[in-house]
Amino acid sequence: MQEHTFPTYFLSHGGGPWPFMKDQFGGRYDVLEASLQAIPRQVGARPKAVLVVTAHWEGPQFLVSASPRPGMIYDYSGFPPHTYQIQYPAPGAPELAAQVKQLLDAAGHPARLDHERGFDHGTFSALFPIYPQADMPLVQLSLKHGYDPLTHVEVGRALASLRRQGVLILGSGLSYHNLRQFGQAGAVASHQFDAWLRQAMALPPAQRLKQLLAWDQAPGARQAHPQEDHLLPLMVALGAAEREAAHVVYHEEDFFGALAVTSFKFG
Repeated sequence: MQEHTFPTYFLSHGGGPWPFMKDQFGGRYDVLEASLQAIPRQVGARPKAVLVVTAHWEGPQFLVSASPRPGMIYDYSGFPPHTYQIQYPAPGAPELAAQVKQLLDAAGHPARLDHERGFDHGTFSALFPIYPQADMPLVQLSLKHGYDPLTHVEVGRALASLRRQGVLILGSGLSYHNLRQFGQAGAVASHQFDAWLRQAMALPPAQRLKQLLAWDQAPGARQAHPQEDHLLPLMVALGAAEREAAHVVYHEEDFFGALAVTSFKFG
């Protein structure tokens, strides 16, 4: 029987608790939702668990969620009252969390298990369209302070073996994340950076990595990402599938009326 190797993904996860606000947003998220709903078919087999690298969690070292029954973190403000009652009761996977810590420790990136961490909206808003039954075991991995891109690529490399053990690795962020210029004000920078990013992803692996490690030199880079927390999950997803081709699995030119946003699949 041939071994199944799961792809990895970088997901532009949208804003706030959007899957639970369809009446308010109308069809604004239809394209993103369809791209997320397509992932189970694309991966070709049901994973044993999902490892989510979330843009909404960081620490002085890498942190790994290890609760068997994670709670909820409503890390947003100004949304309707019902969005602070959302439940996404997917189980945790403490054994996978321990394995992730072991792999990172062995690779020289010491990690700490967090037995209290719940699901933030970068996790539950992205995962709800993919696994709406909330029956897929989930582990979250944080970013590390300093946002060094190579460090996050190296972490992806350390986790690559999980892909052959039934684990789907998802980097959850946004290809454009400037909340002060979210809309028409960010249109030019968004399109500049997104075009550069898609071009960089199409390069051979060594050239692609070189480009991404210098991402802040790209056109529109610092306007698209004043703080790169929502870009760094891409580095982990890339590192875990470093020699494999990138495929655009979601792209819009007029997200929120003006922005270019993209998601990628590796492998």
